[in-house]
Amino acid sequence: MKTLEIWHAMLRDGDMSRLDEVLAEDCVFFSPIVHTPQEGKELTKLYLNAAGQVLGEEFHYAKEVVTDTHAVLEFVSVVEGISINGVDIMTFDGEGKIVEFKVMIRPLKAINLLHQKMMAMLEQLKSA
Repeated sequence: MKTLEIWHAMLRDGDMSRLDEVLAEDCVFFSPIVHTPQEGKELTKLYLNAAGQVLGEEFHYAKEVVTDTHAVLEFVSVVEGISINGVDIMTFDGEGKIVEFKVMIRPLKAINLLHQKMMAMLEQLKSA
């Protein structure tokens, strides 16, 4: 699937500039940190850019389950000595673009750390 190829290339290269190619205009982002869905491509891009910076260079996918309409990608990373484990759950439209991006993270210690770091990064990106 072309969308996942682009997604993996962006993460590998540390360059999220191709997000417009993979996200549908009406994409909805579900954060493990924020209780309300973040609706629209621009908000989704903001959250994905922030996550890319916060999760750092040790971020990588360990497993993938992919169908024509969904992908579940399990990731691992280490931030400030805390091991992070989670999944990105993507839903694709008929054109293969991401219409829903949901992130789930464990353990609680990782969620608390990421909450602090994501809020700070989102504020920084919003004011840039």
